[in-house]
Amino acid sequence: MHLAAHFPGDNNTTVWADPDSGSQIEFASFEHLARTAERGLFDFFFLAEGLRLREHKGRIHDLDVVGRPESITVLNALAAVTERLGLAATVNATFNEPYELARRFATLDHLSGGRAAWNMGTSSDAFTGENFRRGGFLDRAERYTRAAEFLDTAKELWGSWTPDGIPRPFAHRGRHFDIAGEFTLPRSPQGHPVVIQAGDSEEGREFAASAADVIFSGWGSGGYSPGRRSTWQSSLEDGRAFYADVKRRLAKYGRRQGDLKVMPGVGVVLGDTAAEAQERAAEIRRQQTSPQTALLTMEQIWGVDLSSYDPDGPLPDIDPVVDPALTQGRTRRGDTVAIAEKWRALSKEKGLSIRKTVIEAGGRHLFTGTPEAVARELDEHVRREAADGFILVPHLTPGGLDEFVDRVVPLLQERGAFRTEYRGTTLRSHLGLPDPVSNG
Repeated sequence: MHLAAHFPGDNNTTVWADPDSGSQIEFASFEHLARTAERGLFDFFFLAEGLRLREHKGRIHDLDVVGRPESITVLNALAAVTERLGLAATVNATFNEPYELARRFATLDHLSGGRAAWNMGTSSDAFTGENFRRGGFLDRAERYTRAAEFLDTAKELWGSWTPDGIPRPFAHRGRHFDIAGEFTLPRSPQGHPVVIQAGDSEEGREFAASAADVIFSGWGSGGYSPGRRSTWQSSLEDGRAFYADVKRRLAKYGRRQGDLKVMPGVGVVLGDTAAEAQERAAEIRRQQTSPQTALLTMEQIWGVDLSSYDPDGPLPDIDPVVDPALTQGRTRRGDTVAIAEKWRALSKEKGLSIRKTVIEAGGRHLFTGTPEAVARELDEHVRREAADGFILVPHLTPGGLDEFVDRVVPLLQERGAFRTEYRGTTLRSHLGLPDPVSNG
């Protein structure tokens, strides 16, 4: 199986109240998690992106106050303190230009010896767009159209030098980009960076099948949306259905099954006994959803101020606003009225308060149990084709991966489910992906 590590950042997953929680800005935190992932022989280290601080009711959301550094800058520094670990940055294709971004990723790929990856983000959010010259001009339907042309253009730039190091002029004339010239860098050690697509929408699946090397599904892919459970999260069979759906799309683009890796985001909670692990998992979910966060999340669905409600009391007895606009900078999908009805039904069925409903409805996929049980379950998901691997999302910065590497990785290796050493030097070789240079 393939494993990657997601750096815990400013989101409702990280538990900041834990005494072991550290900085998400200091380089030592990035270095600790990256070194741990490399010690565990992980494929890559993954950074998310935040282009604007979220606002709720006109105020900065408290989890965003400390901000988030620029990803490629961080990864260039990590390239100097790691040797084999892949380095993946989320960078938005809506608010960047192909030449500049291709050059930055090519630089990272050269400095790291072929370990760079680009998680291509998109946005149609005018709130985020206000930070950029272009603003929020892009219609939602256009975001993947621009992204596809952006990626094609970047690949033209990365491939414009001959394999023996001779620069050739490039020219791209398209709907979104009209550029020509010469690229400043020769081909990198792995041809071009690995491309990741984060999202499990219909558009995201099709885009991944056509152009991506990895699809990051489930947890946090495309942003957490209240009331939206990933199609991957509910069961092993749901994971198998998602996996089969994405893989079947490859043939129409002339691609093979192994050309796209399905890697859902998951959490892992360990205990010496199953009961202890379940107790820890419940406490982590409680810490991730404070009373304030529970009300804020409920307000995103109801679209009205709920500050007068008790988070440990019943759900609102008022109808939600059809098009809530209390929160800006947060991805929202789906019919909020329908979501509210589902939450009411869930609350009534299980006798849940506002806070417990948010915890239950917004739960992410957790592998919970003893190290042996978790290793067995991870292995089963890969063997039964529900995933090719996993992107682990710890709940603590920066030591949230330590226990998994120390206690679960050796068991996966004993089962023959995970590597015992790196056999290549590039991220593309770790993932078993074809070489884009040799493929022309």
